[in-house]
Amino acid sequence: MKQGDTKMAKKDIDWANIGFGYIQTEKRYVTNFKNGEWDKGGLIEDPNIVLSECAGVLQYAQTAFEGLKAYTTVDGRIVTFRPDLNAERMMDSAKRLEMPVLPKERFLEAIDEVVAANNEYVPPYGSGATLYLRPYMFGTNPVIGVKPANEYQFRVFATPVGPYFKEGAKPVTIKVSDFDRAAPHGTGHIKAGLNYAMSLHAIVTAHAEGFDENMYLDPATRTKVEETGGANFIFITKDNTVVTPKSDSILPSITRRSIMYVAEHYLGLKVEHREVEFAEVKDFAEAGLCGTAAVISPIGKIVDHGKEICLPSGMEEMGPITKKLYETLTGIQQGKIEAPEGWIREIKVK
Repeated sequence: MKQGDTKMAKKDIDWANIGFGYIQTEKRYVTNFKNGEWDKGGLIEDPNIVLSECAGVLQYAQTAFEGLKAYTTVDGRIVTFRPDLNAERMMDSAKRLEMPVLPKERFLEAIDEVVAANNEYVPPYGSGATLYLRPYMFGTNPVIGVKPANEYQFRVFATPVGPYFKEGAKPVTIKVSDFDRAAPHGTGHIKAGLNYAMSLHAIVTAHAEGFDENMYLDPATRTKVEETGGANFIFITKDNTVVTPKSDSILPSITRRSIMYVAEHYLGLKVEHREVEFAEVKDFAEAGLCGTAAVISPIGKIVDHGKEICLPSGMEEMGPITKKLYETLTGIQQGKIEAPEGWIREIKVK
């Protein structure tokens, strides 16, 4: 048995070439909210959902979701990374969307059960692949008037995914978008499905124009950096300070918060979480996008309506500080570097 393999046999999958897409696994978790309480819940095999044509989620997009991963560590354990923060963020999303809150422990237990039940789909250490987990909640009963549903379903499914970057983390090119990601007092700070629906036209437009992503500015003044459709920004100053934009409309990324902790406590760097004026972007030495899928995607160039801002780190590879942050955080996730207390949750496979 190769180093890093768990005691359980793995599925016969070409892990290095599966791509970042959906592969159906065997078990998923389901619990329903009805008459003011959640039922016991449990694992099921059927991946299909049957809903009323008038279900709240279909009529008024009353849904929220999360995304996290399970990994095989260097010593063969199966773990998740800071799932407690995903649970808390989903609780915040549910409150904002007038949905029932699933208790934190129920969320964590659901994650544990799904990973354990699908442990054969957790890619082996060193493959570059991971098991992606998608918890989500949605209104299920018929709602024709504009109001919250009163019945809901919470589910978690798992799908193995390949490395986000097949050829390594090459710097991306992004454009300053003419679209707004969120209203000033809207839902930008929660992980609501509706936020992503409205971003689809903007990202398709960006791709058609040859860009990898969008940079959204604040909708009120269009002078401050916010985020992309699915990731937070990080910037590195010329004196190696790590800066992340602050706004009530930005989703509180778990990866971003982890990067800031690593920068300060592992690498001894100065960190700043503050408003970032777009006018100062040209003065940064490095920049990146951070999120669950790729951890950090380095940015090589930002284009503002034809005007190019090229980061000194260049278009060929990650900048030196970004690379240190990436290697340290992934090292923690993989068990190669000791993690802060509570960051790693081990999954027990029976």
